[in-house]
Amino acid sequence: MLTRSTFLAYFSCLTTLLGLLPQAYAAEELPALTVMGQETANQRPVSTFETPISNLDFDPRVDMQARNMAEAQGDLSIRGGTFENTGVQVGSATLLDPQTGHYTTELPIAPEMLGEPKVLTGTENALRGFNSSVGTVSYSWSKITKGGSLTIGGGDHNLNFQRIHHALTGAYGDSKDWTWGAEIEGSRSESDGTIPYGDHAFDRTSGRIQLLGPDSQTDLFAGYQHKKFGQYGMYTGDLYTAFDPYEFENIKTRLFLLNHKVNYESGSNWEATAYHRRNSDHYYFNRFSPDQRFVHQGKVSSLGIGGLHEFSERLALGYSMHATTDEIESSSLENGKFTTRNYYKLSLLPEFRHQIDKKERVILKAGASWDDTNRDQGRFSPMAEISRIIESEEGYSEKSYLSYSETVQFIGYGAIGGSETSGLFRSNHDLTRETSRNLEIGHQVNRPEWSLNAAAFYRWDDNLADWTYVGTAARSAENVDIKTFGFEVIASRNWDAFETIASYSYLKKKEDYGNLAIDGSFYALNYPENRVTLGLIYNPIEILQLRVDNEWRQQRKNALRKGPDDSLYSHLAASYYPAMFNDLELFLAYDKPWDEDFQDIPGTPGRGDQFSLGATYSW
Repeated sequence: MLTRSTFLAYFSCLTTLLGLLPQAYAAEELPALTVMGQETANQRPVSTFETPISNLDFDPRVDMQARNMAEAQGDLSIRGGTFENTGVQVGSATLLDPQTGHYTTELPIAPEMLGEPKVLTGTENALRGFNSSVGTVSYSWSKITKGGSLTIGGGDHNLNFQRIHHALTGAYGDSKDWTWGAEIEGSRSESDGTIPYGDHAFDRTSGRIQLLGPDSQTDLFAGYQHKKFGQYGMYTGDLYTAFDPYEFENIKTRLFLLNHKVNYESGSNWEATAYHRRNSDHYYFNRFSPDQRFVHQGKVSSLGIGGLHEFSERLALGYSMHATTDEIESSSLENGKFTTRNYYKLSLLPEFRHQIDKKERVILKAGASWDDTNRDQGRFSPMAEISRIIESEEGYSEKSYLSYSETVQFIGYGAIGGSETSGLFRSNHDLTRETSRNLEIGHQVNRPEWSLNAAAFYRWDDNLADWTYVGTAARSAENVDIKTFGFEVIASRNWDAFETIASYSYLKKKEDYGNLAIDGSFYALNYPENRVTLGLIYNPIEILQLRVDNEWRQQRKNALRKGPDDSLYSHLAASYYPAMFNDLELFLAYDKPWDEDFQDIPGTPGRGDQFSLGATYSW
C-alpha cells in the first residue's frame, strides 16, 4: 500500500509546479479537464458502473458526503450547504424528491445522455434553480452519437459489473437538416462491499429517442433504477449500537421525461422540460429484523421553462418558471399537516448591456423571483449582478463580478411529516420556510492553456432545517440560523501530454439554534473548513493514460464523529489501448489507497479501499 508521506511529497511537487505558472486566466464557466469533459480526472467509478454523479466527490465545486459509496447514497452540498438545499436539474426542471434531499441524486440516466455537470450558485441559481436555496447541479441533454460500448469488469470484495450502451442515428425523412436518434443502455453491478455488511446490488435501464433540427433538440426519455445496499449505522450512526443498526435500503426509481430546446435569432433560446418521477424506498433499521421496516413512496410531476430573450444588443431578459406537484405515501411520514403540495416559481432577470469597446462590456442584471406553495406563504426574492467582461480575438476572456441574491427553500416531508415524540428520526411540524441571502464577489480569467476562477461570498441562512442530536435521543429536525463566509479558487493547466486541475476552498460558519441543549449537528455543521483537490491526467505514450484524483480536507470538529477530523482520499486509474485491437480499452483503478477511517457523515463508518479492473470495447 502507498504511504501517506510518499503521496504528500508527490502532491507538494505538483502544487509547486502550479505555483510557477504566470498570471492565470479563467472562463465564465469553471475549468474542465478536456479528456474526460468534467472537473475531475476520472469519470468511471471503482465500485460500480458509471452514473451521472460518479466522481463528484472529487469535484472542487461540490462536497459529496457518501454512505457506502457515492453511487449508493451520496449527499450533495455546495459551499457549506446541506443535502436539502442542493438541487439536481436536468434540462430546465429540477428533479425534486418530496421525502428528503438524500434521494435527489437518484438519477436513472446513462451518463452518455447528459452533458457535463454545471454548478449554479449565486444569481444564476436564484434565476434557474428551484427549491434549492444554496446551489444546483445542472445537466443538459447531449446530442446522440452513433455507436456504442460494452464494459465488463470486477475486483476485490467479490465486485463484478457489466454495462452495454448502443445508439443509432439517421436522417429524418428527406430533410438534410433534421436527424433522429435512439439510444438504450443497461448496467448492473454487485459486491460484498468494502466494509462488513456494506454489500450492494444495482441495476439500471435507460433509453431515449431524439429529434434534432437545425435550431432545436427534442428528447423523450424513460429510465428505471433498482438499488439494494447496506451499511452499519448508515443513517443512525453509532447512536443505536445496542440495537444493532445493520441498516439496509431497497430503492426503486422511475423517471419519464420530455425535453425540448430551441435557439432562435442571434442569441435567444428557450427550453421546456416536463417529467414524472416515482421513487420507492424500503428502509430497514436492521436487515435481520424485517419487521423494522419503513416504507416510503414519493411522486413528483413537474414542468419547467427557462430561457433568454434578446430584445437588442443592449437589452435581454432571462426567465425561468416552475410548476411542480408532489405526493408522499409513507408508513412513518404521514403525521404532519399534509402529504401533498403544489409549488410555483417565477423568475425574471433583465440584462442591461453597455459595450465600452470591441473587447470590453459591462452587464447589469437586476430582477426577482416569486416562490409559493399551497401550504406555505409566498415570498418575493430580489437578485442583482454587475459584471465587467473582456473578450479577446486571441482566445482569452476575463470577467469580474459582484452579485447579491435571495432564495427560498420549502422543507421535505422527512423533516415535517414524521412523529415529533418517538422513532429514530423525529420531525418538527412547526419548521418554517428557509430563506438564504448570498453576497458574492469573484474574478474569472481564461486562456487556451490554463485558467483561474476565484470567488469570495458571505451567506445568511435563516430557519435552515438541520438534523440535530440531544443527549441520548434520536436525531431531530430543528431550525437554525447560520452565517457562512467562504472563499474558493480553482485553477487548471494543460500541456501536450499532461493536464491538471487544482482547487482550494475555505469555509467558516457561525450558527444559532436558539437551543443550548443541542449537542451536535449531523449535516449543517458537517463541512470542510479547509479543502484541497488535485486532478491529474498524463499520457506518457499514445496507448497509455494515467489518471489521479486527490482530495484533502480538514473537517470542522463534531462531537458525533469518531476518528480523525481530516482525511486524504485518492482515486488512481490507468487505461491501456492495445494497438493491435482497435476500440479496446483495458483499465484498472484503485480507490482510497491510504489507510484512514474518516467518517463522511458523523458517526457513520466510511468506506474501505477498492481495487477493480475491466475492459471496454467501443464501436
